[in-house]
Amino acid sequence: MYEAYYGLRERPFDLTPNPRYLLMTSSHREALSTIQYGLSGRKGITLLLGPAGTGKTTLVHAALAHPHDNVKVLCLTNPMLSREEFFEFLTIEFGLDDAMAKSKTLVLVELRRILRERREAGGFTALIIDEAQAMSHALLEEVRLLTNLETSTEQLLSIVLVGQVELADRLNEPKLHQLKQRVALRSKLSPLTAQEATAYIAERIRIAGGDVASIFSRDAIAAIYECSRGIPRTISVICDNALVSGFAIDQRPVGRAVIAEVSRDFDFAAPRRQDAASGDGTSVALRAGADAVDPAKLRPVSHRLLAPAVPLGRHALPDEAAAPAKVDRPVRRGLLSLFARTANR
Repeated sequence: MYEAYYGLRERPFDLTPNPRYLLMTSSHREALSTIQYGLSGRKGITLLLGPAGTGKTTLVHAALAHPHDNVKVLCLTNPMLSREEFFEFLTIEFGLDDAMAKSKTLVLVELRRILRERREAGGFTALIIDEAQAMSHALLEEVRLLTNLETSTEQLLSIVLVGQVELADRLNEPKLHQLKQRVALRSKLSPLTAQEATAYIAERIRIAGGDVASIFSRDAIAAIYECSRGIPRTISVICDNALVSGFAIDQRPVGRAVIAEVSRDFDFAAPRRQDAASGDGTSVALRAGADAVDPAKLRPVSHRLLAPAVPLGRHALPDEAAAPAKVDRPVRRGLLSLFARTANR
């Protein structure tokens, strides 16, 4: 319901992995290129790592949004399966007879035949496993053994493992040493810098039809970065709830105090006090980052192999106005409940 109030066509900070909203920083561009190369390059295992909420799943969706010629891609989004369930998944995705799921041997023999036939016909097959850090040792070993589906010259199945940074620690364990040796490509996402976080907010608002300068003050954006620690998903949570609160108290642009209130509600890190932060230059640096992006110069994501990085220009965001009224929590909860009922109609 706040869309019209802020001049938006749609909500810019929904948590769905919509590739339209993917901001291409240099690290995201490198990661997307790595995934795309892994899907089509017959390289064995490709590894994409990053803290929770940094956009790994969105990158996968962006890679899949670009058609890969003659490449069949299978996606496993919940890998907390037993060995039997994993082979049942392969049976279903490859269109094998249901009875084969009961025999690992039959599944592997049929998979080799299908993959070889696809390769001889000029096609290729890839398997993407998201949340791979949650896989059991037994299942990771099965994944390693799938890399044995190969000819004398190339892999028949490319595998992309997408997971949080704990996956890297697990691969260093002696039991998984052989799996680590099969990793041919590796990329890692990091939290956004202050400047990238500003670009993330500005670009999402632009795509949704709005103007960041009329929606968030410069101090608010600096506070969002402080409270989120640069994690894109956390930025979206803070921004969406801040827009609800700003709508509740009739505030445009949303100010720093609203961001602090929302962050306390979600138990995120509290922003530094402006006067205290100014002493060590931290707030000044964050404000500079929040004032360093021109949304008009941002380009939408490209799904080419080498997608362009986001140019970071200059954009003057409004300074903080007088201290806004504190958001009344019951009012905010009521609005959230109303929004939820409206969305379900």
